[in-house]
Parts: sequence; C-alpha cells; structure tokens
Amino acid sequence: MKTACQNKQTQGDIAVRVQNFNLWFAANHVLRNISMDFKKKKVTAIIGPSGCGKSTLLRCINRMNDLISSTRIEGEISIDGENVFNKEIDVCDLRTHVGMVFQKPNPFPKTIFDNVAYGLKVQRGCKSDDIQRIVKESLEKAWIWNEVKDRLRDSALSLSGGQQQRLCIARALATLPEVLLLDEPTSALDPQSTARIEELLLELKNHVTVIIVTHNIGQAGRVSDFTSFLYLGELIEYGPTEKLFTAPDKKETARYLEGKFG
Repeated sequence: MKTACQNKQTQGDIAVRVQNFNLWFAANHVLRNISMDFKKKKVTAIIGPSGCGKSTLLRCINRMNDLISSTRIEGEISIDGENVFNKEIDVCDLRTHVGMVFQKPNPFPKTIFDNVAYGLKVQRGCKSDDIQRIVKESLEKAWIWNEVKDRLRDSALSLSGGQQQRLCIARALATLPEVLLLDEPTSALDPQSTARIEELLLELKNHVTVIIVTHNIGQAGRVSDFTSFLYLGELIEYGPTEKLFTAPDKKETARYLEGKFG
C-alpha cells in the first residue's frame, strides 16, 4: 500500500471482499458466514436492527475489533486481493488506507489544520508543501474548506457538531484511503447537518469507496447504491438499493423495511 504522497494503482471493480467470515467475542458468535463484495467508488449501506452485527462487520474491515482481546475470526476480508488479517499486514498502514468516521464527531484537541495533517505527518515522504496541498484538498472534498479557510489555526473543538463531523471526514480523506467506513455518522447531528453529510456522501464516491452503517432506512435509500441487510449476525440479503427496497427477495427484509421489527 502506498501513501497519500505517492500514486496508487488498483485493479478490478471490487474494493472489499468478505468470504465465509465468522467472528466470535468469547463464546458469542456475532457474525455468521458472511460473504459479500463491496464495489469500488460506490456507496454501500449496511442496515439491520440493533445488535445484528452491522458495526462489528464494519470494524472488521480495518481490524478495529483487534482491540477486543476475546475476538476470534474465521474466513477472510480482502482489499484488492490482500487478506487484511494476514500476519504480515501492518495494521497502522491498513487503517491509513481504510479510513473510519465514528458515530459522534471526535476531532483531536488540536487546530483545524493539524487535525487533517495528523496522518500525513506520520507518513514518510510527505513534504511540507505536500501537506499544505493535501489538507486544502481534503477540506474541499469534505465541503468545509470555505467555512474554515480563515480559521485553520483555531481549535477544531470550536466548530459546530456538523462541522466537526465533516472535519473528521476530511481527516480520514487526507491519507487518500481506498475505503471510507462510516458508523452512524449522522445520528448525533441535527437534520440540517445530516442533510449536508448525505449530500457529501454522494460526492465522495467519486473519490473513494464508501461503506456506511445506518439505522436510518430512509438515509440508506437516499445515499447508497447497494444495501445489505443483516439480522442476528447473518447476511439476509444484499443487492442494488432500489431493488432491495422495492422488491426484496427475502420476507425478513420486507418485514424490516416495513417496520415490523427492529
């Protein structure tokens, strides 16, 4: 994997492939035989009731669940054909190329500029001019540059909640990730900020593969090209969003979309 200050080349139209994937936390079998492909430069939504394994699956893609000592896995998750659980994988490098944005905005207690530049400064080969350029480009991609261009030395904590979340997206984009993971990114935001983030996601897929976990079925319908429905740790159905929402193949999917449970 190459850094943001270098060119990257990828092959094929699959960004992330999940094959026969199982995960346990101690004796609790949380994910069961998940197999699915996430397409490059598309938005894929993962929906399902609370506790079905959505966020757990998302966090597996950049190995965030490694932080839980009782975790055990079987199967593979691969990015461009490379298994992320390979022992030779540098997890820090993986998380550079698979960015993540969490439910609540979590800017660092640093300046706006330093929040975005943080990942670049720990990479080798990024010169000062590169960092200046990439910070500006990342803030532009996250639709926040015009709001902060005269405040780059202000604390990121001075921003509104919606601005902080877009700053966190810019921070994730700065290292030129191949994949951007978002775990309920608008659940803590007001409706206006939520609408802004949703518009942003439609633009971001021009630059990066987006995988979003959401409890908001309407949001999944508005922003995603593909949707997967998880229930009790199993992948029930996965396909183009329009097809899944209008003519689901599985009765469990139809019942969930109708609000019968969840």
